[in-house]
Amino acid sequence: MAWLLLAFMSAALLGCYDTLKKVALKDNAVIPVLFFNTLFSSLIFMPLILLSGTTNILDNSLFHVGSGGWEMHKYIVLKAILVLSSWILGYFAMKNLPLTIVGPINATRPVMVLVGALLIFGERLNGWQWAGVLTAILSYFLLRKSGKKEGIDFHHNKWIIMTIGAAVLGALSGLYDKFLMAPADQGGVGLDRMMVQSWFTIYQCVMMAFLLIVMWWPKHRSTTPFHWSWAIIGVSIFLSAADFMYFYSLSIPDAMISVVSMVRRGSVIVSFMFGVVLFHEKNLRAKAFDLALMLLGLFFLFIGSK
Repeated sequence: MAWLLLAFMSAALLGCYDTLKKVALKDNAVIPVLFFNTLFSSLIFMPLILLSGTTNILDNSLFHVGSGGWEMHKYIVLKAILVLSSWILGYFAMKNLPLTIVGPINATRPVMVLVGALLIFGERLNGWQWAGVLTAILSYFLLRKSGKKEGIDFHHNKWIIMTIGAAVLGALSGLYDKFLMAPADQGGVGLDRMMVQSWFTIYQCVMMAFLLIVMWWPKHRSTTPFHWSWAIIGVSIFLSAADFMYFYSLSIPDAMISVVSMVRRGSVIVSFMFGVVLFHEKNLRAKAFDLALMLLGLFFLFIGSK
């Protein structure tokens, strides 16, 4: 299963991305950090777009970017809006919550994707998948209990609400990816994977530039100041690589979005380890149990989706 191997590689890179994001946001302004993340990601893909459109160098390669008119780009713009909305919520939450709390909450996205696949695409859950969903839900409630020991109220903490909102939007984006990648004869749009990744990154950069100028800059002297961190470039590199593996995985015939989404959330293992080693976060024993329960749920989903 080449697509499954790519999903695991994407998960490892995504865990490094989450960790670097936490470093970049430490005592830093969220909006400019996110803008520079989208800017450097755009700079990675812009040469590929130009080379693909003006030369034959990248023809028949993994890095060739397909072309199309507004009929295709309108779908990519919506993708950019979904992802950017999730990122804005997620970045603010990441800045203000322990990594060992944010990671496991984000790991619930595969459950949302499965439920979405059930409701939208008519997929049916088998016994293993239901066991995975119920186990993941149980782990979420236990995580709430762990969070309360650190003074985090899951019902009234706005950062928790933002994390959950980011996870929901991320799950919607994952379901939308299936629609974008699926061939037209299977009810999808059949877009080129590199076209989607390249252009939605650029559209995000344009949107973030607007937010930076209109929302952040007029008030920047009275809010958290921005300071440069080399982790910002690392965020862009690891995210671009993780998404490349992700979109490549989805472009392979028979790839299952429910399984790919689940495996990618395995990134929580990497981010959890960094939360322990780099940030010395608290209440680790209880969180480790919650995480283990979450991973058990994901394992059930994997077994049921094979």
